[in-house]
Amino acid sequence: MKKMNPVVHFEMPYEDKDRMADFYATVFGWQTQRLGSEMGEYVVVTTAEVDAGTHLPKEPGRINGGFFKKTKGHATPSVVIAVDDIHQAMENVRAAGGTVVGGDYKAGEPDDIPGVGLYAAIIDPEGNKIALLQPKPML
Repeated sequence: MKKMNPVVHFEMPYEDKDRMADFYATVFGWQTQRLGSEMGEYVVVTTAEVDAGTHLPKEPGRINGGFFKKTKGHATPSVVIAVDDIHQAMENVRAAGGTVVGGDYKAGEPDDIPGVGLYAAIIDPEGNKIALLQPKPML
């Protein structure tokens, strides 16, 4: 059986970072960590208890996520799928009719998110924008 790559993260856009974070904290009890301009005003969202060492959810099947500033062309929720080899996954996307749209696509390389891993946004053949992540090894 071919290895399945799991959904490991979700992302949703915001127009007002504080309003978005406050809504999900109030309604669902999610914890939010508002990052600054050096990280694109991203908001890290914790929806499930995490292990202190790995920062991964303790309970299998749970995922955490984030909120990003809504921009033209990037205004819909997406999911992030973990892959073992992002370069091979990017090639597989292209070969199967998808498009790699994020990462340093001029150089053909994914973005390196410090402490997280290699990341690239893609569009599937149906027009859905999702992302690939090759997580950094946990020590």
